Amino acid sequence: MASYMDYTSPSTQFTFDLNKSPLFKKDNNNFINVLGIKQLNTLENVSLLDIFLSKSNVVEPHYHQNAAELVYCISGCATVSILNPFTKEMLNYTITPGQVANVPQGWWHYEVALVDNTHLLAIFDAPTPEVILGSDILKFTPSNIMAHTYCLDENQWKQAIAPVKPSTYIGPYKDCNRMKDTIPNQNQQYHQSYNVQHSPNTAYPYQFFGQYWGY
Repeated sequence: MASYMDYTSPSTQFTFDLNKSPLFKKDNNNFINVLGIKQLNTLENVSLLDIFLSKSNVVEPHYHQNAAELVYCISGCATVSILNPFTKEMLNYTITPGQVANVPQGWWHYEVALVDNTHLLAIFDAPTPEVILGSDILKFTPSNIMAHTYCLDENQWKQAIAPVKPSTYIGPYKDCNRMKDTIPNQNQQYHQSYNVQHSPNTAYPYQFFGQYWGY
């Protein structure tokens, strides 16, 4: 019980409708709703994202600097990909209804829907999940720093990231004409009976600052 909370106050909230709390909407089949302490003031160290995806849509690469994330599959099928910072391996876990994948705090990760009508619940051990998105890292890191650090041609780098939009959240973009089979040979995992670890090497498309989800 939170010691600072006045549970006798008429402003105390014990219920909330996530359908009235959109975080991001790409279209009617790909959107995210959010629940944090600013939506439901009796929350303590828990919050969540309600994620809806159609086939081949991606919750963009990102990390949460203040919370671990437990991804629970309600319906459909998705691959949760996690970069282990200790082994430098990309771990890929396909989850189906009733299965989970756990992402430790601060680990780079993303989720890919393998079928239409995929519904995921992302649960965090913090009253508000903070996030740093790959699209924001790409867009807001100065081009001259990227070029100098990684021995790149700065103009080529600028051209390469020009299509990237800050705070993408769900990719590819609606106007993307490169979507065809960008994630090949993944649907065959749908009927696996439990969490599956795939090859560390993936063909997932990366879309490379800090902000709060839901505010």
